[in-house]
Amino acid sequence: MGALRLVALDLDGTLLRTDGSISARTRGALAMAEAAGLTLMSVTARPPRRVRQVAAHTGLRGTAICSNGGLVYDVTTDAVLRQNLLSAAAASALIESLRAAVPGVAFAIEAGIQYGCERGYVIPGEHPNDRDDPRMRRDDAVALCREGVTKLIVQHAGWPLEELLHITRAHAGALASVTHSGSNFAEVAAAGVTKALALEAYCAERGIAAAQVIAFGDMPNDLPMLGWAGRGVAVANAHPDVLAAADEVTSSNDQDGVALVLERLARLGFAPSWS
Repeated sequence: MGALRLVALDLDGTLLRTDGSISARTRGALAMAEAAGLTLMSVTARPPRRVRQVAAHTGLRGTAICSNGGLVYDVTTDAVLRQNLLSAAAASALIESLRAAVPGVAFAIEAGIQYGCERGYVIPGEHPNDRDDPRMRRDDAVALCREGVTKLIVQHAGWPLEELLHITRAHAGALASVTHSGSNFAEVAAAGVTKALALEAYCAERGIAAAQVIAFGDMPNDLPMLGWAGRGVAVANAHPDVLAAADEVTSSNDQDGVALVLERLARLGFAPSWS
């Protein structure tokens, strides 16, 4: 297939360091790849507003895939280009089912550039701005889902993540996709929604083959994307399942793992043998 054409980048735990910053070396490697004509794309669990928050630091200002593949977003214009919604009926049914099975469960929603949460939902400490953002709606979870949601977030302070994921998947059944991105909550989207599905659709519209894509990730929500891309790269700090599935393991997110791979590919003219 010749040279690479697209670099798909998970953000948290992969491109960004643990403190949320990005090193000068990694910024330089991204700029080098972009100057060579490659498309650089954030493919993340983050909602649009949180992709835009880091765009000035990452330099990734074009199209982004957000909410684990639930929507495609133009960072520059702050516009949702496409989204795949979990229906109001499916979201409401899951909420009521989990409430009955898991006392104390709390919910938040993402819907395009809007978001909201129940009063019992604890906003993560790393997102203090969410508390005062006028786009943040506070209401009963079922009411928040009336027009469908990009992502339903399921939280329970007293349950281990794996148990919460298990029971959420059991209640979602075939109605929805359930994953997680390292946080202590389950993330629910419309059935079939993954980072890979959204990335594949984006590439198909532009004549980009999977073999011309390299993808970087660290968590189970990245697995479909790493499997679809011609080259799937895990950072050293990745979840064990991701380390086992990746084509290659690079250094950690705190040790410029993404930059190391891009620098090596630059020496090959971004035309590696596996492409």
